[in-house]
Amino acid sequence: MDVKNRIILAMDLMDLDEALRVAEDVSGYINTIKIGYPLVLSEGPDVMGAFRENFDCRIIADFKVADIPETNEKICAATFRAGADAIIVHGFTGPDSVTSCMQVANEMGGDIFLLTEMSHPGAEMFIQGAADDIARMGVDLGVRNFVGPSTRIKRLSRLREIIGDDSFLISPGVGAQGGDPAETLEFADAIIVGRSIYLADNPEAAVKGIIKSIKG
Repeated sequence: MDVKNRIILAMDLMDLDEALRVAEDVSGYINTIKIGYPLVLSEGPDVMGAFRENFDCRIIADFKVADIPETNEKICAATFRAGADAIIVHGFTGPDSVTSCMQVANEMGGDIFLLTEMSHPGAEMFIQGAADDIARMGVDLGVRNFVGPSTRIKRLSRLREIIGDDSFLISPGVGAQGGDPAETLEFADAIIVGRSIYLADNPEAAVKGIIKSIKG
């Protein structure tokens, strides 16, 4: 797989000009940008379309949608209208909430990524215990894209076992949170890297360093 398909930039800067500058620096090495609440709430949802237009990249909206089905439908519809190609959805809210997101994505030509568990230490307290069931639910619903943590490699391996090799798995936590790029890519299709790139003095050099670690 092309290395550009294996690194996703998590863009959580809160100033659009600075965010675009970083994206420009690394645009030759990535083709997908994950945009979360910090930038969208600071600059407005149209920033997603701005990144697509400037860099011809895919946009994943990291909104971790977790509400009742009717509200999920509205969130997803607004997100896709703003220019996102895909949206990250929590699975702990159950099949009806997840299905509502899937239906909107299908209608609007987008995708969902199902989040089974998160990468920070606190995720071990509650959500990790339900993660396997969330993953199995996703498989039963026909979800094809999943999110799992690089910071707990055994959990990432377990997720891959459940969802199978045909599903697409992306993994946050590489870099600042301690996840190892090469080890993570033994199980994930792509790694998500944020602070290690966008806070670097030289974002391009930071990406090149990650690529070198992947290729060995």
